[in-house]
Amino acid sequence: MLGVARYAWNAGMNVVRMNQRNCGGMDHCAPTLYNSSRSADVAAVARNLVEQDGISSFVLTGFSMGGNLVLKLAGEWGSDGPAEFRGVTAVCPAINLAVGADALHEPQNRIYEYYFLWQLFRRYRRKVLLFPDHFDRSRLRGVRSLRQFDDRVTAHYCGFEGADDYYLRAAGAAVMDRIAKPALIIHASNDPFVRILPETREKITSNPHITYVEVPDGGHCAFIGERDHDADYDGRWAEREVVEFSRQFQ
Repeated sequence: MLGVARYAWNAGMNVVRMNQRNCGGMDHCAPTLYNSSRSADVAAVARNLVEQDGISSFVLTGFSMGGNLVLKLAGEWGSDGPAEFRGVTAVCPAINLAVGADALHEPQNRIYEYYFLWQLFRRYRRKVLLFPDHFDRSRLRGVRSLRQFDDRVTAHYCGFEGADDYYLRAAGAAVMDRIAKPALIIHASNDPFVRILPETREKITSNPHITYVEVPDGGHCAFIGERDHDADYDGRWAEREVVEFSRQFQ
């Protein structure tokens, strides 16, 4: 099950935040796990908003793994998505999942990997408590990396043959050339663990629908500059770029 929260924005945009499975207090609703292949979940929320709320246009936005999800969906839709779908934006999208998982295991990035594993362990253990007949706590034994977690838990419970199969089938990189709506991708060269492979970069830059912005500094989703109160600028550069890109579809 998915959760959504609606926000009104004073410049005339409405924002809907989608809680992924296992997030937003929705763990008890279904014995399923969040993973990067679930672009169909985003499609279901979009379809509900169109059918139930009557929205006339929408732009998908995602950060990090969420960026992979929305780009993957845009590529899967191609030219056949909902008529209301106008564009997609992604900040530091993890569209090459395998190299990203391996980058997290590099010594300089282990602090990030430890944090992600702590969060994944915590959520998985909650799932075990809620659905003890479905999930096996012992699958966490010996897991010391994100790749091991995805191999022993994510792949096992989400229909993949293993981590490699999961990373291949869930990666948005495979469908970058099929995106047929205006897209904005923001990436930082010094992102510590989101890596964009040369062949994926070629797909992106060869697609006329995609605006690709790569800056030297920004890390992972941390494009923060100095605030300028006189100019009403909060320093959140990437978010402002996303808003300005989306504004054209109002």
